[in-house]
Amino acid sequence: MSRVNTYLNFMGNTEEAFTFYRDVFGTDFETPIIRFADVPANPDMPPLTPAEQSQIMHIELPITGGHILMATDMLESMGHQVRIGNNTTISLDLDSREEADRLYDALSQGASDATGMNDMPWGAYWGCCLDRFGIRWMFSYSS
Repeated sequence: MSRVNTYLNFMGNTEEAFTFYRDVFGTDFETPIIRFADVPANPDMPPLTPAEQSQIMHIELPITGGHILMATDMLESMGHQVRIGNNTTISLDLDSREEADRLYDALSQGASDATGMNDMPWGAYWGCCLDRFGIRWMFSYSS
């Protein structure tokens, strides 16, 4: 079933923020926390430090009205920086690859920071873009 979520990027304090949000909303994490150490290293990228490996790659927290708040830690060693335009993303979990492609193709017209749609190591068909209006969109399909 399709759903829309809000995806947030932090510079190393995702866990602190989401512990706070968990307490505020009185809910608990929807899925296990995935840390960078839990995902196979990319041989084309420099190795992560132990501190970076302990940071959060993905976390999900239901907040209200069925809405899911998601987040990740950006990695300074990879050149990541949190700024307006990449700090908040509208994340679309879609019902098919075709729907993911259709929406990605439409929203990436005139976009920047477009990744293309790709099969990812965590099992999703995934892509992201910053549309021509400065809104960041994430597209994901998992069979």
